[in-house]
Amino acid sequence: MEEQAIVTSLAALAQPLRLKVFRALVVSGPRGLTPGAMSEGAGVPPATLSFHLKELMASGLVTQQRDGRFLIYRADFARMNGLLAYLTENCCEGSACCIPAPKGASR
Repeated sequence: MEEQAIVTSLAALAQPLRLKVFRALVVSGPRGLTPGAMSEGAGVPPATLSFHLKELMASGLVTQQRDGRFLIYRADFARMNGLLAYLTENCCEGSACCIPAPKGASR
């Protein structure tokens, strides 16, 4: 991925509701979620959710598909994996990174 695409993706995820929505889409897998299900699950009004979904789509992390009357949103796993690969590309100089979490830290 190009650096600007990385920055755009990270910026989109740097907002609590967008991160929550993206994580829900990742958990839902290829079946995706409708805006109604996401709005209910996140406890936010549809207009608020719509604004944040547009940001996630602009970043390329989320796709939208019409299925009859419904819109289905899905995480773009290729884009997500590209972002993760970029972030870990030079991790530990190419060797396995297994750094134990500090005591009391949650994962």
